[in-house]
Amino acid sequence: MWIQLISIALLIAALPLSVIWVSNDANKYRKLILVTTFLTFDLIMFGAFTRLTDSGLGCPDWPGCYGAANPFLAHADIHAAQTAMPDGPVTHFKAWVEMIHRYLAMAVGILILAQMVIAWIKRKQFEGALFFSIALFLFVCLQGAFGMWTVTLKLQPIVVTIHLLLGMVLLAMLVWMFERTQPSWDNSPLSSAKDDVGASRENGRGEGEYLIRHQKNWNKISLNSIANSFSHDEKEQELKWSARIAWLILLIQIALGGWVSTNYAVLACTDYPMCQGVLIPSMDFENGFSLWRKLGMTAQGEYLSFAALTAIHWVHRNFALLVIISSAYVAFRARTLMGLKIIANAIFTVLILQVGTGLANILFNWPLVIAVLHNSGAALLLILLTMLNSRIDSTSRMPVATR
Repeated sequence: MWIQLISIALLIAALPLSVIWVSNDANKYRKLILVTTFLTFDLIMFGAFTRLTDSGLGCPDWPGCYGAANPFLAHADIHAAQTAMPDGPVTHFKAWVEMIHRYLAMAVGILILAQMVIAWIKRKQFEGALFFSIALFLFVCLQGAFGMWTVTLKLQPIVVTIHLLLGMVLLAMLVWMFERTQPSWDNSPLSSAKDDVGASRENGRGEGEYLIRHQKNWNKISLNSIANSFSHDEKEQELKWSARIAWLILLIQIALGGWVSTNYAVLACTDYPMCQGVLIPSMDFENGFSLWRKLGMTAQGEYLSFAALTAIHWVHRNFALLVIISSAYVAFRARTLMGLKIIANAIFTVLILQVGTGLANILFNWPLVIAVLHNSGAALLLILLTMLNSRIDSTSRMPVATR
């Protein structure tokens, strides 16, 4: 079975690897990271679809389906389970959804393994990439383990939530690595001066002629740098920490969203901004946020109350306000920095869409398409904030005069 599963994953991974191999890109390693990032985003979307269609136990064992590599081979067992429980966790549709999710996850793992192998072979060319690629590989193995426990522990909410959260962090790590492997951008006056001096030598002119010709520019650059360095550093440090905090707040909100989804608490409040007609409804925080328990049960083995589900939903919808405020603030501040305006505007756009899909989930009774889009929007916002953090960090390393 393992050989068949790996063969299927290899076939899926072979397509993007072949496209990268025949491409004319000078930096194929970076393109591999980009393709892996794109497939990881797709995997998160499909994972949301799997969870929202109750397909997590479509195949009740792991890694195969009733010990087989695909639902075709397990047709008799799936048919028997579906006949016994037509609306139960095991149906032919749900089995295929779950197995496709596993195939995609294994394909992403193979692509990350390929990144690690290439980084080792070309470790002198891609300095620093080897350590990060090893970290990615270990992280995707951990993610795979939680995928297994999601099934074997019968959708225990804390395990499913961690599985979702690790998938998001993996996506952020890939985005960060993609940003860090781009060609170095050095437009500083110092590097330009060195280039011009080299050109002067090639043309038979001395360095003295160049320095005399550009002395006034150098003096102006030095004066501007001294005058603005302190204010730039203070603003950038404040923006850097604000961006990091916004990223962390978003990650907490994603965890809370996962907790809502895995506990099926979306419809605990069907109105907005009120909840059950009041601003602060009756809630059971103790049982709602008791982490180590079975699905739908309290830690004491009793059925989870509606008040507990209300607490889960209410915390998530109100914490969203912190995400909006922190992300919008960082995006507004980042618009003034060189090269960040497009990302900042994209953050504003995704925030608006996230608010819209979040409200639509409540008002239209959790339609599947909108619920998947809401999950995808959270992943997209994480991508943008990760890119923003990376570029702010890179900008702060540039000489003041170049900004």
